[in-house]
Amino acid sequence: MLGRFGSLVPLVTQNVQQQRGMATLKSISIRLKSVKNIQKITQSMKMVSAAKYSRAERELKQTRPIGSGATQFYEKAEISAPEDLPQKLLIAMTSDRGLCGAVHTSVARLIRNELNNDQQNLKVVCVGDKSRLILQRMYGKNIIMACNEIGRLPPTFTDASKLADAILNSQYAFGSGQIVFNRFKSVVSYSTQTLPVFSLAAVKTAAKLPVYDSLDDEVIQSYLEFSLASLLYYAMKEGACSEQSSRMTAMDNASKNAGEMIDKLTLTFNRTRQAVITRELIEIISGASAL
Repeated sequence: MLGRFGSLVPLVTQNVQQQRGMATLKSISIRLKSVKNIQKITQSMKMVSAAKYSRAERELKQTRPIGSGATQFYEKAEISAPEDLPQKLLIAMTSDRGLCGAVHTSVARLIRNELNNDQQNLKVVCVGDKSRLILQRMYGKNIIMACNEIGRLPPTFTDASKLADAILNSQYAFGSGQIVFNRFKSVVSYSTQTLPVFSLAAVKTAAKLPVYDSLDDEVIQSYLEFSLASLLYYAMKEGACSEQSSRMTAMDNASKNAGEMIDKLTLTFNRTRQAVITRELIEIISGASAL
């Protein structure tokens, strides 16, 4: 009896080891399959972003003269913020979609620094859900307007016109403001910059405004409305191109990381499977030799 029980002990241990090995192989195979599925998704997103990026870059080249032309008036007339109206407006140009690196966080970080310096006289317009989600937790009282459904389709001048009309009809009296956006440089580079925005009161007090002839309040107001829509349209195009290029780069890096992880998991799976096979062969040989 003692001999039988003595021979049963190692068999139970071997069965437990075999079950553990099979469980490890199963978990590795499940993880390997999930990583392969993630790699397929990231590769597909990279291809989609590449197609959208080529279109966004082509449209951006046609839009940049509109943005530079709209800022020339402010520079030539030397318009500055009025001292009697310290209220300021910040417009965050982001989108609703993520997985594009630090495109949205860089815009929110700049606005957050401005709010930390002067939170009382600053109000924010969030274009896109990403900036709203980042800022509303700590600066929800400073957000006067938020727009969504941004980034799904390429921006148009109609969208910029609707946004400009909503800002001007928001009943928030501001002396000056800034459009915070990402300026596209190359496929792997962009910079967070600002565009100036001024009210009618600031333009009327400009030093070199009399250089322009036949400018009354109605003409200036009409031009300010058009220039605000033009600047918003230009900032949307810059942000869209930066977002698509950053997402394309991020998905490319994610695909490469997934490929490296697949190689490591495949190697681990093969080694574990070989160890299980070797252990089973040893058990068979040991049993045969015992007989």
